[in-house]
Parts: sequence; C-alpha cells; structure tokens
Amino acid sequence: MDELRHPSANITTDSIPKKIPILPIVDTNLFPKMVLPLVLIQKEAIELIDEAMAGNRMLGLLLSKRSDLDSKHRTDDLHRIGTVAMILRMSKMEDEKAQLLIQGLDRFKAVKFLPGKQYMQAEIEVMENRNADRNKENRALMANIVEQYEKIVALSPGLPSEMGHMIKSLQEPNVLADMVASTINAPVMEKQKVIELLDVNLRLKKVTRLVNDQLEILEMGSKIQNQVKEDMDKRQREYYLRHQLKAIREELGETEDERIELREYKALIEEKNLPGESLKEAERELHRLSRMQPSSSEYVVATTYLDWLTSLPWHEKSRDRLDISEARRVLNQDHYGLKNPKKRILEYLAVRKLKKDSKGPILCFSGPPGTGKTSLGRSIAKALGREFVRIALGGVRDEAEIRGHRRTYVGALPGRIIQRLRQAGTNNPVFMLDEIDKVSSSYHGDPSSALLEVLDPEQNFSFTDHYLDVPFDLSDVMFLTTANVLHTIPAPLRDRMEVLELNGYTEDEKLKIATRYLIPRQREANGLLTHQIRFTPGAVKKIISGYTREAGLRNLERKIGAICRGVAAKIAEEEASALVIRQDTIKEYLGPVQNMPDLALRIKSPGVVVGLAWTPFGGEILFVEAVAMRGNKGLTLTGQLGDVMKESASTALSFIRANCEKLKVDETFFENHDIHIHVPEGSIPKDGPSAGVTMLTALVSLICGKRVRPRLAMTGEITLRGEVLPVGGVKEKVIAAHRAGIKNLILPLWNKKDMEDVPAHIKDNMDVFFTDKMEDVLKKALDI
Repeated sequence: MDELRHPSANITTDSIPKKIPILPIVDTNLFPKMVLPLVLIQKEAIELIDEAMAGNRMLGLLLSKRSDLDSKHRTDDLHRIGTVAMILRMSKMEDEKAQLLIQGLDRFKAVKFLPGKQYMQAEIEVMENRNADRNKENRALMANIVEQYEKIVALSPGLPSEMGHMIKSLQEPNVLADMVASTINAPVMEKQKVIELLDVNLRLKKVTRLVNDQLEILEMGSKIQNQVKEDMDKRQREYYLRHQLKAIREELGETEDERIELREYKALIEEKNLPGESLKEAERELHRLSRMQPSSSEYVVATTYLDWLTSLPWHEKSRDRLDISEARRVLNQDHYGLKNPKKRILEYLAVRKLKKDSKGPILCFSGPPGTGKTSLGRSIAKALGREFVRIALGGVRDEAEIRGHRRTYVGALPGRIIQRLRQAGTNNPVFMLDEIDKVSSSYHGDPSSALLEVLDPEQNFSFTDHYLDVPFDLSDVMFLTTANVLHTIPAPLRDRMEVLELNGYTEDEKLKIATRYLIPRQREANGLLTHQIRFTPGAVKKIISGYTREAGLRNLERKIGAICRGVAAKIAEEEASALVIRQDTIKEYLGPVQNMPDLALRIKSPGVVVGLAWTPFGGEILFVEAVAMRGNKGLTLTGQLGDVMKESASTALSFIRANCEKLKVDETFFENHDIHIHVPEGSIPKDGPSAGVTMLTALVSLICGKRVRPRLAMTGEITLRGEVLPVGGVKEKVIAAHRAGIKNLILPLWNKKDMEDVPAHIKDNMDVFFTDKMEDVLKKALDI
C-alpha cells in the first residue's frame, strides 16, 4: 500500500510542469482530488504511461468527443480543458494491457499540442478556481447539494451510506462540487461542463441542477416500483408484469402510435418477402425496437435501418426488352459512329436473349472527354428498357462511399451502390460508375478494393454493405464504367472489365454529329426556332478546324452554343428575324481563329521534324527542333521533357555517332559542336518513348543540313541496335495528323494492324510508310 501514499497532496500549482503528456479518455471523467482506475490497451497510451512512470508520474487527461475506444484520437477530437493527474499505481497484465490508479490534481487547459512523440504532448496552463470562498450564497448552495445528495444515496443501492456522511464533512465549496459531480450518475458531457467551470459559484449551481435531475429520475423509478407493487397480485405473475409494463409506458409517455409503427414495419417486412439473412436481421431489429423508448437515439437508428431494409428492391426487376433491331435503332438514333461499342452492346443483348441466366460482362468505355461515354450508357438503358443510375467516382477516397458506414457511427448510411439501387427501384438497372480511373485511396481505405467485389460476377451475388450487414444480390445489375485513361486503374480492377475504346471523332464525323445532334440541341436550349438560325456546312467545318482541337465534342458544342446565344440576342433586340451562319460571319460571334492553320508548313529549316503524341484528350502533333553551336559534345534538352524522352534523345545521338559512316555523317561534327534539342509548348509536361524516331530524324537533319520532306510526321520508339519498336495510341495520332494537314506518315511496322481502326477516308488521303529499321526512317524522311 506504499504506492497509494504517493505525496500527491504535496504537489502545488507551481510544481506542475508546463509540458505534460496527454491521455485521451472516453466515457469517463476525472475530477481534482478524485481517484480513478483505468485500463489501457492502446500501444501509444502504454508508451505514454511508461515514460510518465520514469519521470514525475504526471499526465493530463482530456475527454474525447468520440466514443469509439479502439480508433486513434486526433487533437481536434479532444476537449481543451481537463485534469492533471498523478499515477498512484501501475501494473501490466499478461494480455499487453496496463492497469492504472490515478488521482486528479488540478484543472488545466491545453494551450498547444506538441509533435515529436507517438503519443500526444501539450503545453498547458493550470486553471485556478474563482469565487471559491465560503460566502453566504456558496454556503446555501452547498447545504442544498448536501441535502439532495443524501436523498440520492438513500435511493441508490450502488452508493454506500458513508458517502452522505463524507459529503457533509467537506468544507471547501470547490471540493464539494467536484466530489458530488464525480459520484452521481450524470452524462459524461455534463460532467465535462462541470470540469470546465472555473467559477466555483457557477460550478455549484451546475452541480445543483445535475443533482436535482438525478433525484427526479430516482424518485420517478421509485414511484413506478411502488405503483406496480400496489397493483401486484401474487397469484397472477403475468398480470403483474403487464401492469408493470403499462406503468412504465405511462411514465415514459409512450402512446399507441409507437405500437402502430411496429405493426406497420412488421407488415412491410412480410410484404417485401425478404431473403433469409435479411429477414432474420429485420425481425431481430424489430424485436429490439419493440423494447426501446421512442425518445432514445437508438430508436431512431433502428427505425432508419428498417426503413432501408424495407425500401430496397429485393425482388423488383425491370423486364428486359430484348429486341435486337429496336436496340440497334435506338443506338443509331442517339449516337453517330462508335461502331465497335455498338457492336459489342448488341452482342450482349443477343446473348441475353438466347441465355436468360448469363452473367453479363463489365464494360468499360475508355476514351477522351466528350466522346459520349456516359450518354452511351443512357442509350443502353433505353434500349434494354431498364432504369439508368450513375455515380461519379472522381475524387472518391473513402471505402465507405462504396461499402457504407457501420451502424455504430453517428449518421451512418449505406454506400452509394445501395443508395442508387433504392433510387432506381429495381435490382437490375444499368449502373454506370463514372470516372473509375480517378478513384484514389487514403487512410479511410481503398475504394478500388471495394469495387473488386462489386464488379466481379463471381462475387457480387452476395455483396455486403457495411450498413445493411446482410448480402444483396447485384448479379442482375449491368455495370458500366468510364475512364479517360487505363493506366491509373489498379490492375486487379482493370482485369474485371472488358475495355471498349472510344478514341474520338474525325472532322467528317464531327460535322455530321453537329448537324444531327449538337445544333438542334443548342438551338432548343437557347429558345430559337428552326427557321431563325441555320448553319452552312462550311461554317461548321470552320468551327471544327479553327476553334476546337479536341477528340471529343464538348468544346464544339460550347462554340455552337455561343453562336446561338449571339443570334438569340439579335433576335430579342429585333435586329434580325432569322440568320444564316456562314464562314465569314463566325468571327463576329467567336472572335479570331484560335488554331494555327496548316501547322505542317512550319518546317522550313533542317533540324525541325513533326512527331505525333497521345494525350488523355486525344492525339496531338509534336514539333522537335534541334540546333548546333560551337562547343564540345554537349547535349541540352528543353521543353519540360520527362526522363523517357530524354533517354530517347541520348539513344538517338549514340546511334548516330556509332553509325556515322553508314549515315554519311561527319564524325568531326561532334568534336566541335554542342547540340540543343527543344520541344515547343514548354509549359506542358511531355514524356514517352514514341518521340524516338522524331528526335533521331531531327538530329540527322541538322547534322546533314537536309530539310525533312514536307507534310511528314512520324512516331516510334528506337533502340541502340537500330530498330523501330511499336507504340500506342496510333488511331488518335493518325487522326491528329490528318487534322493538321499531314499527308505522309512513318509508323512502326508492328503498328500496321492498328490502322484497321482508322476511318477509311483518312487512310485514303495519307501515304503511310511502315518500317522496323531506323535507317529506313531516315531514307524516307531525308533521302539519305
């Protein structure tokens, strides 16, 4: 017992250090001069106690605003005023737990939390009591508290009768208030308010209210017990129990409305015909609900849960309209082009028609923005006759967004999958997961891992949302996903999906789409009638080539909308009754042409070559410029190039120096010159191996003083052995070259198969040269 006589009574305010470790506590309070046992299980808390025991045995206790014991508490979760405590006894148990006995010393305020330890530390300020003298008002409050407290002790079997005598002996107002507040059965947050009150007079008043509330509750319980005893018939126990329950309900103010609500839930559960586990969980929750007080927070949680269970479409389905001809008509009516995606969708419908129980694929529409990925999902739902629901996954970092929150959390809800299914009202909608490539992970979990179960036909028949905690069958849902790029999607998730690429539109396709869809839509959106505005084909082509540079259609629709708004303004002001938009009138609405005409004509000197690049927004042409100056074998690279492009430049230079004779290059050139390679538009980061042949051609063109053939562009990766390796994004690159006026292309031999996806009218207007040798590239481009 020596440790219990630790000289904590001799601790003064001045002897409490300015910096102490902080221990968060949950569901309990410690008051000054009071003793409290604690059991610690967190590793950080045990480490804190070990260091405190090695020092002055002091630590600060702050109440957490959160009630979960296992999670790690942050500084924002803690109240700022608590109690400095002295460790009287500490022992460690076999299961890596620590058992403490601590005594409160003084109130303190955490002024600033300090980093550097696994546990929390803080600079503190000891808080002194105010108005703590025994004036008349304080003595009156103390007398009232003592009187009421003695009644509480008499009505509470858990409090020994000695407590009343001990309270009477206390002469200090602040000690009396703290002792009473620590022993009565009051909410933790109310006790925290007592700790935070430095004015002893206000503290006594607060404790008086708590004591009165506690006494009222105990007296009410005693009244109920007495009423039940008066009506009790010893020979009929069932009769006694019924009257006891009736008395309790009358005191709690329960009405018949709650009983009606329970009957309604029971009828809903029967009507929904819930599957096995869901039915058991619903009945269990209904049984719990019947024993709850309607005014309690748990009652609201239970009713919300039952609302979700009984509103989900467990058996409701849309009947598939498996008419292939009608589906083809709908797809063609809503979308122009997109041959491969439409073909795959019709194949899916055909299989469903022949095999009703087939598990559909998870289709992923990949392509630049504005190519119609989301709207294609709506057309699929329309063709199938199903409901369409969509969730945007861009920026989602919390796994609970997919799987839901567990019901232990305040404000818990199911995940977005279950929420949208309730919104759809059927369990087989077309479900689009938009921007799946932009899902990220954080300390809240990895949403992409949760999506693995959702998008796997072998697992999603028993998808379990954390909130529902019962399986829900997702096997009848047709999941579609969209992505701008594929490389940011985790490999296991990408393996669940069948990728359909929407690579963008050619100028001719954009012209037809604008005429059929965009112009009528913008005309209607801006309140114009058909006869009030008309676009000539030449005007639409001018908008496409002069004001937009994109694979999709969004910017094109914005430009058309801007012209429609300009025309609407003129008609509203009665300047005109109808207008025809021609090439020469576009400038009035959209300003000067924004895109440089015929970029291929910029090649006017040796050392300048046009390359081809792929971006998430489609293909682009890329200029590579090289220049030489007096120096000694130096190589400078600019234009915000990535490591791979820099390596391609070094590889090209090494190949040229190793094959000077074969390439007819002067070997002494490198001895007296520095070379500078620049890729314009330096504010845009660039990387990738496909510019290898472009850099090689630019260097040889510079050294030999030969200009590259006009209207020529190229792409391909190079090696030190003189080979040209295949690259990706060929269709997008070829379309970009065609848009820029390129007539001749040099492509890797292994990419010849990719030209099948290029529209025929583009291939017919281009001379494409395929090769796997770097020497052939130079011969074709420079006639070497």
